Amino acid sequence: MMGLGYIGLPTAALIASKRVKVTGVDIHQHVVDTINEGKIHIVEPDLDGLVHHVVKEGYLKASIKPVAADVYLIAVPTPFKGNHVPDLSFVEKAVKNIIPTLQKGALVILESTSPVGTTHKIQELIFQERPDLKGEIFIAYCPERVLPGNVIYELEQNDRAIGGIDEASTEKAVWFYKHFVKGELHKTNSQTAEMCKLVENSSRDVQIAFANELSMICDKANINVWELIRLANKHPRVNILQPGTGVGGHCIAVDPWFIVSEFPEESKIIRSAREINNYKTEWAIEKVKNAALQFKIENDRDAIIACMGLAFKPNIDDLRESPALHVAQQLDIDGFKVLFVEPNLKSHEKYLLTSLTEAKEKCDIMVFLVAHKEFKTLNGELQLKVLDFCGVREN
Repeated sequence: MMGLGYIGLPTAALIASKRVKVTGVDIHQHVVDTINEGKIHIVEPDLDGLVHHVVKEGYLKASIKPVAADVYLIAVPTPFKGNHVPDLSFVEKAVKNIIPTLQKGALVILESTSPVGTTHKIQELIFQERPDLKGEIFIAYCPERVLPGNVIYELEQNDRAIGGIDEASTEKAVWFYKHFVKGELHKTNSQTAEMCKLVENSSRDVQIAFANELSMICDKANINVWELIRLANKHPRVNILQPGTGVGGHCIAVDPWFIVSEFPEESKIIRSAREINNYKTEWAIEKVKNAALQFKIENDRDAIIACMGLAFKPNIDDLRESPALHVAQQLDIDGFKVLFVEPNLKSHEKYLLTSLTEAKEKCDIMVFLVAHKEFKTLNGELQLKVLDFCGVREN
């Protein structure tokens, strides 16, 4: 398993729980050391016990370098660089690292979200250095479909789309996933599987953009958007999602740009949705700033702002592409007095975290950025200015 992050580690542990020997590879020594101690470096329910068990039983070990294997899974980051162009350098490095260990009959599977055609680029990379493996190995693409906070269950139960560079590769990959996936395995080609992942998250992004745009319209019209959505969803064919501070995470905030970068003329709705969801975050920042300035006018002192939640979604510690973190950081950069509150983190490398109790006592303005379960206990208690961008006080 190349990569031991939010997808790689749970996948490696799940496979190992089926009594399959797994070597997890990561470039960070502290990650390797932590896992080899039977511990985890991320927050994910039920994962700590599973990792402890499979490490103790000898089915999972971590390493800085890959070893010879029957199956190689690549689950490394695929961020974007300037102008939202996909950065495949992590994938390319992972592939180059396994090339010396590849043997005839090996199966290489890419799980990282990638632009269409990436699996065939992997094939080219491998055969450039190892022409002896042409026709002798199998290469496929199978994107994950999991929800942070429920990863172990969804890895096992969710359907998967699996596409090889040829029919034999597809069949080989399906054979492998049957060892640990109970969901249905849908066979296709690698290009369709790659696009399937991008389309799934782009579709969700468009739906969230509608909710976020609606929330800004309702704010201007002095309408409670949460009540409006509840009423509209009583229609049997309407299902409006909940608005938020924006969209974050390693999938929905990133994947649509992979389509836009490859098909800029055709992807008008997808681009607009991305822009709306990004704008919602900037809109939230301005709302907080205006509230802070109004407080200063009325009280002749600077407001203390508690930014409630830094993760990209409720009840996890994942900060990747988090709109909540962006709001808190921007307010801090712009000179406002900010308390950083994130109950799912013990510490942050840059900011001092404030406890929920201390935030209640010290702040003048409480800003709900993420609907963590801990925040819902505050409903009805607060005698201060509250800005709620994620429906904490409405649900």
